[in-house]
Amino acid sequence: MTDDVVWRPPPEAWSVSRMGQFAEHYHPVAFGNYEALWRWSVEDPAAFWASVWDYLEVGEPRASESVISADPMPDTTWFDGATLNYAEHLLRGNGLGETDVAVVGHSQTRPTRELALGELRDEVRRAAAGLRRLGVGPGDRVVALLPNIPETLVAFLATASIGAIRASCPPEFGVRGILDRWVQIEPKVLLAIDGYRYGTKEIAIEGVLDQIRRGLPSVEHTVLLPYLDLAATISGQAQTWSDLTAETAEPLRFEPVLFAHPLYILSSSGTTGRPKQIVHGHGGILLEHGKQLALHHDLGPGDRLFWFSTTGWMMWNYLVSGLLTGASIAMFDGDPAAPSLDTLWSVVDQTDVTFAGFSAPFIMACRGGGPTPR
Repeated sequence: MTDDVVWRPPPEAWSVSRMGQFAEHYHPVAFGNYEALWRWSVEDPAAFWASVWDYLEVGEPRASESVISADPMPDTTWFDGATLNYAEHLLRGNGLGETDVAVVGHSQTRPTRELALGELRDEVRRAAAGLRRLGVGPGDRVVALLPNIPETLVAFLATASIGAIRASCPPEFGVRGILDRWVQIEPKVLLAIDGYRYGTKEIAIEGVLDQIRRGLPSVEHTVLLPYLDLAATISGQAQTWSDLTAETAEPLRFEPVLFAHPLYILSSSGTTGRPKQIVHGHGGILLEHGKQLALHHDLGPGDRLFWFSTTGWMMWNYLVSGLLTGASIAMFDGDPAAPSLDTLWSVVDQTDVTFAGFSAPFIMACRGGGPTPR
C-alpha cells in the first residue's frame, strides 16, 4: 500500500467534462461542486430528471411538474403519457456516423467481427422484420441463449424496436437454472446457439437446447444461430439466423411505447429460492444508463466502451447502452484467462478501448500475480 497520489484531475476538468457542461447549463450554482449537484438531484428529482431528459435529447423538453406524479411509491408515475423506444435512441447515432464502427466483437469461437452503425441498423431492421413474421408483437417475450457477440445485440434491439420484451441467459447456464428463469415469463420465441469455444475447449449445447425447448411449452419458434458448427441444424418449429435476418423491403421502424413499458427482464441469482424476475422499462433504462454513462463515465463520440460480461449479468445491458452516448462498444466471448490473464488487456489495447470495466474476481486474479497493465 502507498500514499502516493497516482492521478489528479486536471484543473479544467469541470469545464471539459460532460458532467461539468451539464451542471453549467442546468444548475449553474453547482458548477465545480459535485456534492451540490448530487444534492439537487435528490432534493428536486423532478427538475433533475427533466434536465437529464433534455440533455439526452429524448424528446421535447418536459416541465418538471410533468415528470413525477404525486402518488407515493411504489405507485409513482414517471413521465406520464410520454412515449419513446429505447432501441431508436441507441441506433440514432448520437455522434456516430453511418460508416463509423459501432460494435467490435472478439470471440474465441470465430474471427473478430465489426459492425458499422449503418450495418447494425440494417441487421436490426431485418431481424425485427423476421420476428414480426414469427408473430412477435408488443409485450411478447423473446428469450436468448446467446453469448456476448454482435448478433446478440442485434436480436435485443430488434426485440425492443417492436415493443417486445427480452430475457437472456448465457449458454453456460445449466438447464434447471435457465428453466427456473424462463418458465415464469412464458416466452414466445427462443434464440440460441449450437455451442461455443471456451479457451481451447469446444462445448456443444444441443442436448441442453433440446431440454430447454421441451421445458418451455409456450415457445412457438426457435431460431438457431450456428456458432460452433456453421452447419448446425435443429428439428421442429425452427429456423436459422439467416432465415430470421433474410433481406426484406420492410423499413426500420420503432414501436412507440409508454415510458414504463417493459424493455427486458433480469433475474436474481436464485440463491434464496427460484430466481425473481425484475422488469426494467424503456424510459427508466434510457435515462439512468444515459445519465451514468455520459455524465459519470464522461463517454461520448470517439470513445470505445468495453466491459467484460456474459449475457446473464446486468453489466451486459449496461455495456450496450454505451451507444446512447455516441461511443462505440467492444465485446468479448470466451475464457478471460486463456491463454493467460493478459487476454482481456490485449483486447483493450488492440481495440482502442478508452473505458474498460471488469468483474471483481478478474481484478483480484490479476492482482494476485497476473499482468501489470500500463
